Amino acid sequence: MSAALNVDAVELAKFDALAHQYWDAAGPLRTLHSLNPVRAGFIAARTRLADAAVVDVGCGGGLLCEALARHGARVTGIDLSPTMIEVARLHAQSSGLAIDYREQSAASLGALAPAQYDCVCCMELLEHVPEPAVLVGELSRLVRPGGALFVSTINRTAQAFFGAIVAAEYVLGLLPRGTHEYARFVPPAELARAGRGAGLELRELTGLGYDPLTHSARLVSRTAINYLACFSRPLELQ
Repeated sequence: MSAALNVDAVELAKFDALAHQYWDAAGPLRTLHSLNPVRAGFIAARTRLADAAVVDVGCGGGLLCEALARHGARVTGIDLSPTMIEVARLHAQSSGLAIDYREQSAASLGALAPAQYDCVCCMELLEHVPEPAVLVGELSRLVRPGGALFVSTINRTAQAFFGAIVAAEYVLGLLPRGTHEYARFVPPAELARAGRGAGLELRELTGLGYDPLTHSARLVSRTAINYLACFSRPLELQ
Protein backbone atom coordinates (compact mmCIF):
# COMPACT_ATOMS: atom_id res chain seq x y z
CA MET A 1 0.00 0.00 0.00
CA SER A 2 1.42 3.42 -0.83
CA ALA A 3 2.01 5.84 2.00
CA ALA A 4 -0.33 8.34 0.39
CA LEU A 5 -3.22 5.88 0.72
CA ASN A 6 -2.68 5.15 4.42
CA VAL A 7 -4.93 8.07 5.35
CA ASP A 8 -8.67 8.04 5.94
CA ALA A 9 -10.18 11.37 4.87
CA VAL A 10 -13.24 10.78 7.05
CA GLU A 11 -11.09 10.22 10.13
CA LEU A 12 -9.01 13.29 9.32
CA ALA A 13 -12.16 15.40 8.99
CA LYS A 14 -13.41 14.26 12.42
CA PHE A 15 -10.43 15.77 14.17
CA ASP A 16 -10.14 18.75 11.86
CA ALA A 17 -13.62 19.76 13.00
CA LEU A 18 -12.47 19.72 16.65
CA ALA A 19 -9.39 21.86 16.11
CA HIS A 20 -10.97 25.07 17.44
CA GLN A 21 -11.75 23.30 20.74
CA TYR A 22 -8.47 21.41 21.03
CA TRP A 23 -7.03 23.40 23.94
CA ASP A 24 -10.30 23.54 25.90
CA ALA A 25 -9.49 21.26 28.84
CA ALA A 26 -13.20 20.97 29.63
CA GLY A 27 -14.27 20.49 26.01
CA PRO A 28 -14.81 17.42 23.79
CA LEU A 29 -11.13 16.42 24.08
CA ARG A 30 -11.11 16.59 27.88
CA THR A 31 -10.03 12.95 28.13
CA LEU A 32 -6.96 13.71 26.01
CA HIS A 33 -5.97 16.48 28.42
CA SER A 34 -6.28 14.04 31.33
CA LEU A 35 -4.19 11.37 29.61
CA ASN A 36 -1.43 13.68 28.42
CA PRO A 37 0.54 14.15 31.69
CA VAL A 38 0.66 10.37 32.17
CA ARG A 39 1.80 9.76 28.60
CA ALA A 40 4.46 12.50 28.83
CA GLY A 41 5.64 11.11 32.17
CA PHE A 42 5.88 7.60 30.73
CA ILE A 43 8.08 8.90 27.91
CA ALA A 44 10.25 11.10 30.14
CA ALA A 45 10.93 8.20 32.51
CA ARG A 46 12.18 5.95 29.70
CA THR A 47 14.28 8.17 27.47
CA ARG A 48 16.45 11.23 27.89
CA LEU A 49 14.54 14.25 26.62
CA ALA A 50 16.92 17.11 27.42
CA ASP A 51 18.22 18.38 24.04
CA ALA A 52 16.88 15.22 22.35
CA ALA A 53 15.51 15.34 18.80
CA VAL A 54 11.85 14.34 19.18
CA VAL A 55 9.03 14.05 16.65
CA ASP A 56 5.36 13.59 17.50
CA VAL A 57 3.51 12.00 14.59
CA GLY A 58 -0.17 12.94 14.45
CA CYS A 59 0.50 15.77 16.88
CA GLY A 60 -2.92 17.39 16.60
CA GLY A 61 -2.94 20.77 18.30
CA GLY A 62 0.33 20.11 20.10
CA LEU A 63 -0.62 18.88 23.57
CA LEU A 64 2.15 16.27 23.83
CA CYS A 65 4.61 18.41 21.85
CA GLU A 66 4.39 21.19 24.40
CA ALA A 67 4.81 18.80 27.33
CA LEU A 68 7.94 17.28 25.77
CA ALA A 69 9.34 20.71 24.89
CA ARG A 70 9.01 21.67 28.55
CA HIS A 71 11.22 18.66 29.34
CA GLY A 72 13.92 20.28 27.20
CA ALA A 73 13.44 18.33 23.97
CA ARG A 74 13.87 19.80 20.49
CA VAL A 75 10.40 18.95 19.21
CA THR A 76 8.96 18.57 15.73
CA GLY A 77 5.22 17.97 15.42
CA ILE A 78 3.65 16.66 12.21
CA ASP A 79 0.02 16.22 11.28
CA LEU A 80 -2.02 16.06 8.08
CA SER A 81 -4.66 18.47 9.38
CA PRO A 82 -3.72 22.03 8.38
CA THR A 83 -6.21 23.41 10.89
CA MET A 84 -4.66 21.44 13.76
CA ILE A 85 -1.17 22.55 12.74
CA GLU A 86 -2.26 26.19 12.73
CA VAL A 87 -3.81 25.77 16.19
CA ALA A 88 -0.60 24.13 17.41
CA ARG A 89 1.59 26.91 16.05
CA LEU A 90 -0.50 29.67 17.58
CA HIS A 91 -0.64 27.99 21.00
CA ALA A 92 3.10 27.30 21.07
CA GLN A 93 3.77 30.91 20.14
CA SER A 94 1.51 32.18 22.92
CA SER A 95 3.24 29.76 25.33
CA GLY A 96 6.72 30.91 24.34
CA LEU A 97 7.75 27.48 23.08
CA ALA A 98 9.88 26.87 19.98
CA ILE A 99 8.30 23.84 18.30
CA ASP A 100 8.68 22.99 14.60
CA TYR A 101 5.17 22.18 13.34
CA ARG A 102 4.69 20.80 9.84
CA GLU A 103 1.74 19.64 7.77
CA GLN A 104 3.45 16.41 6.76
CA SER A 105 3.13 12.62 6.88
CA ALA A 106 5.48 10.21 8.63
CA ALA A 107 6.37 8.67 5.28
CA SER A 108 7.33 12.04 3.82
CA LEU A 109 9.41 13.01 6.85
CA GLY A 110 11.11 9.61 6.83
CA ALA A 111 12.15 10.11 3.21
CA LEU A 112 13.65 13.50 4.06
CA ALA A 113 15.15 12.73 7.47
CA PRO A 114 15.57 8.97 7.98
CA ALA A 115 16.88 7.82 11.38
CA GLN A 116 17.22 11.39 12.63
CA TYR A 117 15.20 11.25 15.86
CA ASP A 118 16.16 10.10 19.33
CA CYS A 119 12.50 9.73 20.26
CA VAL A 120 9.44 9.21 18.05
CA CYS A 121 5.93 9.44 19.51
CA CYS A 122 2.62 8.41 18.00
CA MET A 123 -0.35 8.77 20.32
CA GLU A 124 -3.89 7.64 19.51
CA LEU A 125 -3.29 7.50 15.76
CA LEU A 126 -2.84 3.82 14.84
CA GLU A 127 -6.55 3.12 15.38
CA HIS A 128 -7.46 5.85 12.88
CA VAL A 129 -5.45 4.74 9.83
CA PRO A 130 -6.34 1.99 7.31
CA GLU A 131 -3.02 0.11 7.74
CA PRO A 132 -1.49 0.40 11.24
CA ALA A 133 1.44 -1.88 10.39
CA VAL A 134 2.38 0.40 7.48
CA LEU A 135 2.43 3.36 9.84
CA VAL A 136 4.63 1.46 12.33
CA GLY A 137 7.11 0.90 9.51
CA GLU A 138 7.06 4.60 8.69
CA LEU A 139 7.60 5.48 12.35
CA SER A 140 10.49 3.02 12.58
CA ARG A 141 12.33 4.73 9.74
CA LEU A 142 12.40 7.94 11.78
CA VAL A 143 14.14 6.38 14.81
CA ARG A 144 17.91 6.53 14.96
CA PRO A 145 19.85 3.47 16.24
CA GLY A 146 19.59 3.44 20.01
CA GLY A 147 16.47 5.62 19.87
CA ALA A 148 12.96 4.91 21.09
CA LEU A 149 9.43 4.78 19.70
CA PHE A 150 6.45 5.39 21.99
CA VAL A 151 2.95 4.42 20.88
CA SER A 152 -0.43 4.62 22.56
CA THR A 153 -3.51 2.98 21.11
CA ILE A 154 -6.58 0.90 22.02
CA ASN A 155 -6.83 -2.87 22.33
CA ARG A 156 -9.42 -4.84 20.36
CA THR A 157 -11.32 -6.45 23.23
CA ALA A 158 -14.88 -6.56 24.54
CA GLN A 159 -13.77 -4.31 27.41
CA ALA A 160 -12.46 -1.75 24.91
CA PHE A 161 -15.68 -1.87 22.89
CA PHE A 162 -17.81 -1.11 25.93
CA GLY A 163 -15.32 1.20 27.63
CA ALA A 164 -13.91 3.25 24.74
CA ILE A 165 -17.02 3.33 22.53
CA VAL A 166 -20.28 2.53 24.35
CA ALA A 167 -19.42 4.20 27.67
CA ALA A 168 -17.04 6.95 26.53
CA GLU A 169 -18.98 8.07 23.44
CA TYR A 170 -22.62 7.19 24.07
CA VAL A 171 -23.22 6.90 27.83
CA LEU A 172 -20.83 9.36 29.46
CA GLY A 173 -20.23 11.65 26.49
CA LEU A 174 -16.50 11.81 27.15
CA LEU A 175 -15.75 11.78 23.41
CA PRO A 176 -17.75 12.79 20.34
CA ARG A 177 -19.86 9.94 18.97
CA GLY A 178 -18.17 8.14 16.10
CA THR A 179 -14.65 8.91 17.33
CA HIS A 180 -13.67 5.24 17.27
CA GLU A 181 -14.40 2.13 15.21
CA TYR A 182 -13.96 -1.18 17.00
CA ALA A 183 -12.58 -3.01 13.96
CA ARG A 184 -9.66 -0.58 13.83
CA PHE A 185 -8.49 -1.17 17.38
CA VAL A 186 -4.99 -2.69 17.59
CA PRO A 187 -4.23 -5.67 19.87
CA PRO A 188 -0.78 -5.64 21.51
CA ALA A 189 0.24 -8.81 19.65
CA GLU A 190 -0.41 -7.12 16.29
CA LEU A 191 1.51 -4.03 17.36
CA ALA A 192 4.45 -6.12 18.58
CA ARG A 193 4.49 -8.08 15.31
CA ALA A 194 4.49 -4.86 13.29
CA GLY A 195 7.34 -3.54 15.42
CA ARG A 196 9.43 -6.67 14.91
CA GLY A 197 8.81 -6.50 11.18
CA ALA A 198 10.08 -2.92 11.21
CA GLY A 199 13.29 -3.82 13.05
CA LEU A 200 12.22 -2.65 16.50
CA GLU A 201 12.38 -4.36 19.89
CA LEU A 202 9.42 -4.12 22.26
CA ARG A 203 10.78 -2.96 25.63
CA GLU A 204 7.62 -2.37 27.62
CA LEU A 205 3.86 -2.61 27.43
CA THR A 206 1.56 -1.11 30.05
CA GLY A 207 -2.06 -0.18 30.43
CA LEU A 208 -3.38 3.36 30.60
CA GLY A 209 -6.33 3.67 32.94
CA TYR A 210 -8.89 6.47 33.03
CA ASP A 211 -11.44 7.27 35.76
CA PRO A 212 -14.43 9.08 34.21
CA LEU A 213 -15.68 10.22 37.62
CA THR A 214 -12.52 12.08 38.61
CA HIS A 215 -11.25 12.63 35.05
CA SER A 216 -7.88 11.26 36.13
CA ALA A 217 -5.50 8.87 34.38
CA ARG A 218 -2.77 6.52 35.58
CA LEU A 219 -0.61 3.64 34.45
CA VAL A 220 -2.16 0.25 35.17
CA SER A 221 -1.11 -3.37 34.68
CA ARG A 222 -4.04 -4.37 32.45
CA THR A 223 -3.89 -3.54 28.74
CA ALA A 224 -7.51 -4.48 27.97
CA ILE A 225 -8.50 -0.97 26.84
CA ASN A 226 -5.92 1.80 26.37
CA TYR A 227 -2.24 0.93 26.46
CA LEU A 228 1.23 2.37 25.93
CA ALA A 229 4.14 0.63 24.22
CA CYS A 230 7.83 1.48 24.22
CA PHE A 231 10.03 0.17 21.41
CA SER A 232 13.74 0.64 20.80
CA ARG A 233 15.88 0.47 17.67
CA PRO A 234 18.97 -1.64 18.33
CA LEU A 235 22.37 -0.02 17.89
CA GLU A 236 23.95 -0.93 14.60
CA LEU A 237 26.86 -3.36 14.74
CA GLN A 238 30.21 -1.80 13.94
